[in-house]
Amino acid sequence: QVQLVESGGGLVQPGGTLRLSCAAAGSIFSRNAMGWYRQAPGKPREMVAVILRGGGTIYADSVKGRFTISTDNAKNTMYLQMNSLNAEDTAVYYCNPWPLMPRPNWGQGTQVTVSS
Repeated sequence: QVQLVESGGGLVQPGGTLRLSCAAAGSIFSRNAMGWYRQAPGKPREMVAVILRGGGTIYADSVKGRFTISTDNAKNTMYLQMNSLNAEDTAVYYCNPWPLMPRPNWGQGTQVTVSS
């Protein structure tokens, strides 16, 4: 599996913005549908956003209209632009192919904390 490294998280106030990055060691984004996932404390990991090979996107209802997923294949990087953040968005965010492989390899993720 291609190594994926998430970054860009941090502490932000409610209503704020962040842009997460997912850097790949190889050219995975042009060959696979990819997703952003998150896991909040005490909750199961959930899909947040997906970008398909043709560029189509899928969003969880909770983030529709606020988050935007995109890729830069030349840079082997995927992004998640997050606007109008609220406390419910607090979680560790991960990237991985979509749908998930039977035994997905999870990176360290990047922590997003929304708090005043």
